[in-house]
Amino acid sequence: MVQDQANPPVVSLRERVKSPPAETMVDSYYAPAVAAGIRFQFESELKIHLAHALMLAERKIVDRSEVAQILATLLELRQAGVSALTIDYRQEDLYSYIERFIVERLGPATGGRLHTGRSRNDLHTTSWRMALRTRLLDLLATVLRLRRTLVNLAEKHIDTVMPGYTHTQHAQPISFGYYLLSAADLVERDFRRLASAFSCCDRSPLGSGALSTTGFPIDREMTSRLLGFSGLVEIGYDGVAIRDDVHETVAAVAILMTGVSRVATDLQSWNTMEYGFIELDDAYSSVSSIMPQKKNPQALEHVKAVAAIAIGALNTVLACSKNTALADVNDGVSAPNAPALETIERVIRSLLVFEGALSSLKVRADVMRRSAEVGFGTATELADIIVRETGMSFRMAHNVVGRVVRETIEASRIATDITTSDLDAASQALFGHPLGIPESKVRTALDPAENLKTRTVTGGPAPERMFDMLARRKTGLEHDTGEIDRVLHRIGDADAQLEAQARQLIAEVGLPVQSQIAR
Repeated sequence: MVQDQANPPVVSLRERVKSPPAETMVDSYYAPAVAAGIRFQFESELKIHLAHALMLAERKIVDRSEVAQILATLLELRQAGVSALTIDYRQEDLYSYIERFIVERLGPATGGRLHTGRSRNDLHTTSWRMALRTRLLDLLATVLRLRRTLVNLAEKHIDTVMPGYTHTQHAQPISFGYYLLSAADLVERDFRRLASAFSCCDRSPLGSGALSTTGFPIDREMTSRLLGFSGLVEIGYDGVAIRDDVHETVAAVAILMTGVSRVATDLQSWNTMEYGFIELDDAYSSVSSIMPQKKNPQALEHVKAVAAIAIGALNTVLACSKNTALADVNDGVSAPNAPALETIERVIRSLLVFEGALSSLKVRADVMRRSAEVGFGTATELADIIVRETGMSFRMAHNVVGRVVRETIEASRIATDITTSDLDAASQALFGHPLGIPESKVRTALDPAENLKTRTVTGGPAPERMFDMLARRKTGLEHDTGEIDRVLHRIGDADAQLEAQARQLIAEVGLPVQSQIAR
């Protein structure tokens, strides 16, 4: 029965202590904790209450008519939103205000039954896992989008020849597509790490109680299904004490952003006038307040800054749990949650910026190719030609080409100026005989595009290999997209079933559903 709103019963979780919380506690702990609960937990907590109430009725732990009243009140609150709660920040968590709302509506005899067979410990870890699960799915979808963009760009630039670099120096010719496909593979592994973290997160601790489950005959499998989890955190102590779900997630996020930051660093360099390989779109650039010529790569700098924040978040989350008891403790179990979720949200936004910057990038293929031609990156292939044409050992051929490169640079010439005569002279000086390699072979060796064509070994940048690798990665993308869709459908179906069962029970006991619940 709904209580008189003018004289609501007094409810409190502070019966064990006499005094209200200190103002410093409210300012430093209670208020931020409640604010984080409002931001991250409200929807997931209401789902947990609905699922737990339905289970209490199903197991005949609480009378169905009383459960129906609780369900109707919960659905009313869900419809009205968190603004329906009277929050004074004198309670330490969002749950306290939701319970007070229910008890004020139904009285302590009925409203107070919802918490039967449950603790805030398992309620909170379940709620935070659900909030983390939601954001992980958003992040996984964003990473898939970035992978797809990288793969599509890689396919577009299979023949866009550019220098490859090691130690910031010209190494061997590659294609821009080959570079981008390497980045796509890195992001694919990030997807796998995040998917592993999701599988750890996607298990229900509900029913763990304070730490040792409960003496009531609850059905943990039922609540897990209604909340859309793939399974249980089986051991109650594990469910409330161990937060490797959030640790693994933030570690995977930090690794993801470290790799993305390295790609952004390359792009930022290649965007300079000195390189001139690419140009960032105006929409992802900023200007100077004093220097009219400036077009700054703001998007790339932003992504790198968020990478630093993600790495800092990993330190924060691990430090919260380090040297805490393996038990339900605020610093080890609860404190990591808000920093982790805030970081994930920020990372998602930054990855959308990065993907947009990539997809709108202007690529100057002619500048890339010219740099590959003049920068002596073809020297390895020149040494290989000597080996193939003369039978000379690779180390001897290396010596010949190294000498020719040095002499060419000292003469202020470029790589494409090298001739067979230069090779003969170096070989004569070093080993007492010329090489006699046809000029056409030398010209082929010094052509960056021809260099790519010879790299047909598995994993090489030859176009034929690139087409094969791209095809397999596109298949992988479709598979992973399907997996995420299946998880989303599973959770969506559970949400629909949860509400349908709640409404059915309310109707079965004859409550006026439509008047109780604003539609």
